[in-house]
Parts: sequence; structure tokens; C-alpha cells
Amino acid sequence: MKTGIVSYGAYIPIYRLKRDEIARAWDRGSMGGEKAVANYDEDSATMAVEAMIDCLRDSDRQSVDGLYFASTTPPYREKQSASLIALAADLRRQIFTADFADSLRAGTVALRAALDAVKSGSGKRVMVAAADCRLGQPQSDYEQNFGDGAAALLIGDEGVACEIEGSYSHADDILDIWRTETDTFAKSWEDRFILSEGYVRNTREAISSIMEKYNLTPPDITRAVFYAPDQRRHSEMARAMGFDPKTQVQEPMFATVGNTGAAFALMMLVAALEEARAGDRILFANYGDGGDAFILRVTEEIEKIRERRGIKRHMASRMTLPNYEKYLRFRRLIPTEAQAREQANALPPVAWREREQLISFHGSRCKRCGRTFHPMQRVCIYCGAKDEYEGVRLSDRQGTLYTYTVDNLALSSDPPTIVSKVHLEEGVEGVGENQKVGVYCLMTDRDPKKVKPDMPVEMTFRKMHDSGGMHTYYWKCRPPREP
Repeated sequence: MKTGIVSYGAYIPIYRLKRDEIARAWDRGSMGGEKAVANYDEDSATMAVEAMIDCLRDSDRQSVDGLYFASTTPPYREKQSASLIALAADLRRQIFTADFADSLRAGTVALRAALDAVKSGSGKRVMVAAADCRLGQPQSDYEQNFGDGAAALLIGDEGVACEIEGSYSHADDILDIWRTETDTFAKSWEDRFILSEGYVRNTREAISSIMEKYNLTPPDITRAVFYAPDQRRHSEMARAMGFDPKTQVQEPMFATVGNTGAAFALMMLVAALEEARAGDRILFANYGDGGDAFILRVTEEIEKIRERRGIKRHMASRMTLPNYEKYLRFRRLIPTEAQAREQANALPPVAWREREQLISFHGSRCKRCGRTFHPMQRVCIYCGAKDEYEGVRLSDRQGTLYTYTVDNLALSSDPPTIVSKVHLEEGVEGVGENQKVGVYCLMTDRDPKKVKPDMPVEMTFRKMHDSGGMHTYYWKCRPPREP
């Protein structure tokens, strides 16, 4: 029985920051290119939701048996993030969830665990989602190098698009890059030590070991996908392992996205799968406190999952941050009035009671007349039925902007605030074609000058407040992420 990747998805924030702009701020050299920057209302959890929705674009979400979330930057230090992400993605309640954290190798460790779960029969389909939003110390190389992003892989044993033929792992304790409980920025030891004794030694061992284990040589590999801390070390590793950088090695996106931490290797794998053809053999390797390596074989099923935004379409959909100072506001590295006035209005009992409509973004559909409402209503205003409704997911509905207000006085990390009323597609047989579901929300990832009535919009899961030591989430609208 084949076991492997059934579907894939990815997410790259719409904003990019040119490294020349970072260099200008500190009067230092630039690495060139640009990096992906999460909006002020995004974090690793919201990006993981985006990647999962992309991965599940044409799949039954009720068929997912488990979710493993991998990140070095989860929203909470003590609270499971996978349960929040599963709720936002509207997965069923009866699944197993787990967080994999504290290592750049967390994504492939989660992948290995998902593979074992499917092979053992404890789950037919297990989702692996990896996302990171790391901070480099201002004026450091890491500040220019780190980027934000997410990837998702659905692992199963039916409809396998990329079979995982074998794997190899080893552990190695080394203080190369780390953060303590109180650190905001990533720390590292001297470059020569962490590269030679950390990355180079462990990555070569992982790749060499799996090639020897399965009696493979470089010409047997169609595409080599492997983690590296930067472009120079990626090229050096390719040559050292005997792969042709032009024809065999997956481009690592350093100049366009940056190093996305625990999500980086999985995002490169998604990019490779977007171009893969049946019969291709892929070497996939990752580093972080040891090494993981996998041998994958692409099947004919790959042609059935091409319709994804993935890496390519997200790369083509972009906006440029105008200056470094706005990046500092987005990452809360400088205080703003909006942050100072945040109130502790996130009450856990309220958030728990309203989680179906706030996090899963469900509306209530009247069982008698078929009308749908948001917020959820116990009484239908059309037919008067009371408590005769069912929850329906609205997050994947397409919509149009009915009306909006541009508020230049509201406190925001990205002014002005655009308060919107959106009409989402009804999508219910027997209800008039002109009927829509009206939703009030904020608009994000937008150019205020291009906002206009009747423009198409889609929904996106975002962070609303950081108040009282708690994160609150809800859904916003945005222009569709299509190039």
C-alpha cells in the first residue's frame, strides 16, 4: 500500500520588504532581493490556516483524522495551537491534534509522525501544517534573511500523489541558533562553528545516509530539495553532494521570500511538487538539531491536485511595504498608540461560547426556508422558525463588497481602517439567486486607493487583538489573492 502526500498547499503573505530598505535604515550592506513579511494581523497560526485551506481546496475536510502543527513561533508558549487551527479550518471535532515546536526540523518531524500514524492505521488522513514568523535582531543578517510563510501537506494512503518510499533521521544536540523563554530575537554562535559542525555535517550525513540506505546515486534523483540557512550554503551543499544546481536542485527562494524557519523545507517541497511529473524521484532533507531525509516518488495522481495557489500564485500576488518603519510597526518593535490602548476585552468564556461563528466562521441556515445568517440567529426573520437551524461554513464563500467606510481616526497599525459590509454567495438550492449572506468585517491586505463597491473579496482568518495576555481571532475580507 502506498503512503505519502495526497495534497499540498502553501501560503506567502502578500507584503514584501526590499532588503535594500532594511540596509538603508541601518546604513549597512544589503543581501539584495526582498523577503516576505506577515501583515500586522498575521501570525504562525493564521498562516497555517491559509496553507491548510489551500491544501484542502477540493477535499472533504471531514475526512481529515489528525492535525500536526509545526512552528518555532506559536502564538502561545503554553496552549495548543493545533486545536485553534483545526477549529478555524473547520475540521471535525473528533480528530487528534499536536504541536511540534522548538526546532527548525519541527516540520519534517511532524511529517515523519504523520507518516507513521497513517502506516499504523491510527488515521487515514493526517494534515501537517508548518508556519513561522521569526524575528532577527535589528541590524543583523538574520533580520534581512528571515521571511514569513507556511506550507501544508495532507498525508494518506489513498489517492497518493507523491509516495514516501523511505526515510532517515538522526538527532544531534548543538547550540547553533536558539531562543530562550524570554528572548524576542533568534540568537546564534559564531558562523564557522554553527555551519561546519551544525548544518554542513548534519545535512551531509542525512543525505548520504538515505542515499546509501536505498542504494541511490545523484543521477537517480530528479529533484533535490533541502534546507539551507542561506543561498551560499545551499549552493555549496548541492555541489558537495554531487547534484547539478541547474537541473536537479530546487530553487530555495532566498531572494524572494527568505528563510521561513520550520516551514522553509516544506515550502520548497511544495514548489517542487508544483512542477513535478509522474515518475520523478525527489530527495527531501531538512536540518535542525539533527537531520531528516526522505525519498519520494511522484505518481499520476499529481495531475489531479494542480489547482492550488501554492508557491507560484502566492509569489505572483504581492504588495511592497513602503518603508522599514512600517515593518517595525507590523512586528511591534516600536510602540504605537493603537497597541497602548488595547483593552483586555478577550473574555475566555465569551470566546469559547461564540467559537463556532467567530473561529470556524459559521452562519446559521434555517432548516425551514433555507436562509442563512451571520451572526448566527436562533429565530429566522423571514419565516419565524425558532431554533430550527444548522451551522454552515462561510469562510470559503466568494463575495462582493457591498459598502464600506474608510476610518482615518480609528487606531490601527495599518491605517486607515476599512469597515466593510460583504455579501457572500448563498449557494443554497431553492433560495433566490439574488439572495446573499451579509457579513460585517474589516478589510485587510488592501490598497485603500483601490477599494470600491462591488469589488470581489474573499475571507481570511486574522488576529484581531493582543490584549490582556490573550490573542483574539476573527475573519476579515480581502481582495482575492490571484495574480
